[in-house]
Amino acid sequence: MGIYMNEIGTLAEKSLHAGIKEWYGRSGDQFEVQVDGFFIDIVRGEQLIEIQTRHFGAMKHKLGRLLEHHPVLLLHPIAQEKWIVRETAVGQPISRRKSPKKGQALDLFSELMRIPYLLRHPNLVVGALLTRQEEVWRDDGQGSWRRKGWSLHDHRLLEVVGLHTFATPADLLTLLPPDLPQPFTTRHLARLGKLNLNLAQRITYTLARCEVVEQVGKEGRSNLYRVGERKG
Repeated sequence: MGIYMNEIGTLAEKSLHAGIKEWYGRSGDQFEVQVDGFFIDIVRGEQLIEIQTRHFGAMKHKLGRLLEHHPVLLLHPIAQEKWIVRETAVGQPISRRKSPKKGQALDLFSELMRIPYLLRHPNLVVGALLTRQEEVWRDDGQGSWRRKGWSLHDHRLLEVVGLHTFATPADLLTLLPPDLPQPFTTRHLARLGKLNLNLAQRITYTLARCEVVEQVGKEGRSNLYRVGERKG
C-alpha cells in the first residue's frame, strides 16, 4: 500500500502514492488528516479521496466505516506503460527497459474482487488511473533467490494518461467487450477481451456478486452468465 507508519510513528509514502496525490490534489484540499479515526489521503469538501495502489482487501474495514457517513473516491493506478529500472544497492542507475506488459482498466477487477459487497454502496466511486510508471529494482541482496537477490524498491509515477470513474456496478459493464454474447462464459470474455482466463474469472465473479450479471445455466462445465437489470 502507499502509506505506512515508520519507526518514529509518522506517515511515510512510496513514490507512486505520493505522485498520484500530488497530481490529483488541488488548492484548498486537506492532506493526511484524520477522519473518524483514519488518516485520509485527500479531503475535498465533503468528499474523502483515498489512493490505494494495491491490496483493496486490507482496507475493507476502513472503507466500510467511512462509507457510512462520507462520500469516498477510491483511486487505483494501473500501469498502461511500464519501464523496468535496475539500480545498485545505493541507487546508482544500471539499466532501463520497457516492459512488454500493458495494463488496462479491466485490470481494476483484480482488486475489486476483494470488495464486491461494497461496490453497491451509494457513497463509493472507484477510479482507475491509467499511468506510465517506472518499476525500480535494486541489487541489494535482499530479494529472493529466484530474483538473484534483487528486490523491488519502488514504483515511480511518470504520467497519468487517463482516468475512468465508476459510480455504480452497472458502470463497470462499459468495460466489457461490446460484442460479448448473451449469455456468455468466462472463456467468451477472455477471448473477446484478449484477457487471461484468471482475470476473466475475477471479472465475472465480481459482477455476479454485485448483481449486475447473473448465472443462468451451464455450457458444458462452464457457467453461463447474462447481464441483468442495471440495479446500480
